[in-house]
Amino acid sequence: MGVHVNISLDKFPMQGAYLGKSVSVCFGYDCAHTIAGVCVRDDAEAPHLTIFKLADGRHVLATECQYRVIS
Repeated sequence: MGVHVNISLDKFPMQGAYLGKSVSVCFGYDCAHTIAGVCVRDDAEAPHLTIFKLADGRHVLATECQYRVIS
């Protein structure tokens, strides 16, 4: 748990260009096995989190995986 100056009931960090974009995600640098997903959070300011919702329903942080944006 924590508190961040940019997050409250009526305030949220400005979102970046990846928000809503499709991504291809892999784990452990295993690019032969990927899973599709979509970016559901891409903070352009602190706390700078990027979160993906994967096709199987899981949510992962960008720091927990490797990814590429699918154009």
